[in-house]
Order: sequence, then C-alpha cells, then structure tokens
Amino acid sequence: MRVLRIEDDDTIAEPLVEGLGRYGFAVDRVGTGAAALGAAFPDMVLLDLGLPDMDGIDVCRALRSRSDVPIIMITARADETDRVVGLELGADDYLSKPFGLRELVARIRAVTRRTHPAATPSCEEDAGPKADRTSQHIGDVVINRRTRQVHTGNRPIALAPKEFDLLALLADDPGAVYSRQHILDKVWDPHFFGPTKTLDVHIAALRRKLDRPTWIETVRGVGFRLAVPTDPPHPTGPPRTTQQ
Repeated sequence: MRVLRIEDDDTIAEPLVEGLGRYGFAVDRVGTGAAALGAAFPDMVLLDLGLPDMDGIDVCRALRSRSDVPIIMITARADETDRVVGLELGADDYLSKPFGLRELVARIRAVTRRTHPAATPSCEEDAGPKADRTSQHIGDVVINRRTRQVHTGNRPIALAPKEFDLLALLADDPGAVYSRQHILDKVWDPHFFGPTKTLDVHIAALRRKLDRPTWIETVRGVGFRLAVPTDPPHPTGPPRTTQQ
C-alpha cells in the first residue's frame, strides 16, 4: 500500500515514515498542501491540518473533490468542530496527537477494510503486553489478563485499555522499577508520538481508580514501580490470659 503523509514537521514525519515502512507501507511525504495536491494519488492519505501554506481542511476538500482516496486526518487540534468539519468534508477517520504507531496502523487497516475490503492487509496486530490465562492476586486486587478485568474484593474496577496495560506491566514484577521509556515502549509504542506527560495522566488515573495511591511509587528521575505494602505482622509474645 502506498501512503502519502502530509506533514511539515520533520521531527514527527521522519520517524513516522520509518515506522510505517517497518509495517510494509510505502510512504511518500510532502510538507505543504500545494505539494500534496500536486502529488500522484496514493492508496491512503495521512493529512495533518496545521500546514504552513494552507489549512488541512481545505486540502481535504480539494482532495475529495478529485478522488475517493481514503483520508485519515492527524492533528493536534482537539476541538470537536474541526473533527466534525473534516469528517463531513469526506475524511474517513480522525486521529488526535499524541498517538502511537500501532494505533495509526490499526486505523489505516480499519479504513482500508471499509473502503477496499479486498486489499486489507492480513498482518496480525501486536496486542501489547502478553496475556496469560491466570488471575494474579496482589493484596486484595485481582488482575485477570485473559478477561482484562480488575477487581478489588468483589468490586469491579473500570479501567481504560491503556490503564489496564499499565497496571498489568507493573504487576509483572511487583517492586521492580520500570523506566518511563520502557513503559511507553511497552504500553504505548516504541514510536510513540506525543508528550510523556500522557504517562503521568494514566498513572494518576490508575491510582485514583484503585483507591490505593501509595501502591504505585514514583522513582524520581527513573520511572515507576508497583510497591504493594505487606500485611502488618501479627503481634508476638505469650497469649493473653484472663483472670477468673
């Protein structure tokens, strides 16, 4: 599949082109709307909205007037209006920054399934942290990797997918320190595009939902670890006797 990436920021575009190449995509990249409109039609367009010469919305409109090529908008704009306008103009999907390479590849394949079913790649997605079929008990928290469910006692904890993956990773080796980069590589993607503050947001949400803020420790300058407190020791000494 030949993909056209329309992006003017080299620091984002170059690793993305390299990463998509590893998944078997042939990627051409241009940095302006004018260059995009003058390029040969690809099989898929990845369109950034913040271009130096024209708005990406206008590029989308022009591309759609000429072709039914699938278009995925990729942008830092978070406003709902931009998403609605882009989709109504004919974009097939909308991906907000920050994002991971695996998520982008999944969206490319999903759009391809909808628009060109016969051309859908058959490569299997990497599902992230390896799942096993057992439940792990940590204190009174139960993590079931097969069903991706977490309970504290009999109470289910509703975790977002990345929150579950984050907890499962830290629980692989309780007490071990995981670096921020290692966590981003494993839970998000080795080619993660976006601020690492995303990790802190997920850590905070996980602490809040588990209602055990001290369990996930911040190791300053390194990363995080799951530090489950041990049960307090039973009192020692001779048993108490009551006087008759």
